[in-house]
Order: sequence, then C-alpha cells, then structure tokens
Amino acid sequence: MRFTLIDRITEIEAGKSVTAIKNLSLAEEYLADHFPGFAVMPGVMMLEAMVQAGAWLMRYTEDFKYSAVLLKQARAVRFNSFVVPGQTLCVTATLQKRGPREYVLKAAGTVDGASTVNARLTLEQFNLSETEPNLAESDSMRIQSARELFAQLWKEAPDLNKAVSETK
Repeated sequence: MRFTLIDRITEIEAGKSVTAIKNLSLAEEYLADHFPGFAVMPGVMMLEAMVQAGAWLMRYTEDFKYSAVLLKQARAVRFNSFVVPGQTLCVTATLQKRGPREYVLKAAGTVDGASTVNARLTLEQFNLSETEPNLAESDSMRIQSARELFAQLWKEAPDLNKAVSETK
C-alpha cells in the first residue's frame, strides 16, 4: 500500500523550503489499530509526512531530474504531541545543506501552531537506471507520475501543470 501523506503544498521555494498539510481523517485505516479507542497518527507516519514534504522540495528544486528520493537518515527526532482525527498537521522542511545527491533538511510538524514533531532529515535522490540501465523506462514513468501528483498538490505551478497536460 502506498501512503500519500501530503494533501496539499501551501508554499514552496526551490532550494529553500516547503510547507505542506496533512488532514488527518478517522477514515484512515491504520487508525483502527493505533490505538483502539484512542486514535492517533503514528509517529512513523508523522516522520513520513516530513520526508514526503522534503522529497517534494527536492523534486521541485531539481526539476524532477530523479525518479527516486529516499530517507537516508533521521536524526534528533522528537515527538512532542499527538495528532488526532480532525486535526491538520502542518509540515515544513527547510534546506540546511545540499550536495549533489543529498539534502539535509530541518523538518517540523505542528498542529494549530503547537509542535508535534521535529527532526533533521537526510534524503538521497537517484535514478534506478544508474545501477540497472534497463530501468530507464521505469525512471521516466516514475518521474511523470511524480509530476502529475505534484500538479495536484501544488496549484501554483502553472508551467508544470501545462507540461503534464501536454505530455498526455
């Protein structure tokens, strides 16, 4: 199962930062088990929301050059509060250091201005075809899929929206 934990990107500045939101709904299946009678967003899902926000910043900054963005390291992760159904988790990721393949980000999640989670994340980007040349078509499909999803999440990207519609 694939979890898309970003519902909307509200701000993004290439090479600098991204702000996104995740609206937590009681309809999300994993909440039935976490915890019965006291549904809260699992900490790993809060962390994943920050990773996904950071990955969107990387893709946007690099003009969707890479098909894969993965978490390489999470440091100084701190959970400060619960996120419960009906609340909106606001996630920010700010670039601290950038290398050719890695970004180090300071990430945080808040609900109504109160801190819920923060961490220092290192994300790595690459194309699958770099190690398996026969996966070049897969890279292209993954990049196109990411462009299409980004166009839904970030409504302020008219050039990208146009590029997605022109390739169909």
